[in-house]
Amino acid sequence: MTGGDSHHAAELEAAVARWNGLGLARPQVAVVAGSGLDVSFGATVAGPFALADWLPFPVHAVAGHALTFELVDGGRHRLLHFRGRLHAYQGFEPGQLVFPVRLAARLGAGVLVVTNAAGGIGRVARAGALVAIADHLNQTGLNPLRGRLPESWGPQFPDMVDAYDAALRRRLAAHAEALGIPLEQGVYAGLLGPCYETPAEVEALRRAGADLIGMSTVLEVIAARQLGLRCLGLSLVTNPAAGSGAATLDHEEVLEAGRAAAGRVEALLRALLDDPELVADR
Repeated sequence: MTGGDSHHAAELEAAVARWNGLGLARPQVAVVAGSGLDVSFGATVAGPFALADWLPFPVHAVAGHALTFELVDGGRHRLLHFRGRLHAYQGFEPGQLVFPVRLAARLGAGVLVVTNAAGGIGRVARAGALVAIADHLNQTGLNPLRGRLPESWGPQFPDMVDAYDAALRRRLAAHAEALGIPLEQGVYAGLLGPCYETPAEVEALRRAGADLIGMSTVLEVIAARQLGLRCLGLSLVTNPAAGSGAATLDHEEVLEAGRAAAGRVEALLRALLDDPELVADR
């Protein structure tokens, strides 16, 4: 979409100043909704805002991603809810597609919750399964920390051992059990896309330890961890990955699977977002 590896640091601070100038409250949690997983978490305090109006570069959406965001009163916590996300396969640079996450962090969010639609491998290949992400494999060939970044954003070489916060996963699992919602844990492999994977690629990723395959999330989490956010990832398995089932893969079926599971995702995340321990120090 553009040349170079732009992080838009000055434009990010301008967006923060604009938010402050509107007199809007600071969010405590940021939520990024994946394909077909556009659910509600409370009363809208401000917005919805068109994401395009806050980004210093032109954007275009893919089906299932509204590309709006709003400040939400989630009861115990204020949420910055991004309805949809940008993807590298659309032509965006890493620094561009993580701009919303960095904005949320600079506005005060301390927790990032990301959801996505994913293909499942092996034990989580069942369509409709919900899986808490325990770790990831960045197979995109990209990294949002490449280049010269402001020192105020965090270390140039952030530790990714606890990329997906173990305490948050335990809280999510406890709420899932209380609600009677089955919840697995697994490793998410993030690929560039936009084509789906070949059976050989899926088998290679399975051998590498992946349980889930998708085209998002990993770059957002890398950027968030550099900025000190605690991260929680939730995947909806919309289909068995290529070679794991007889059917061919189709984006509209992915969206329909998301819509079908929206009630469970909303109930589970509402319970988590109402948890008084969500933003507590570890």
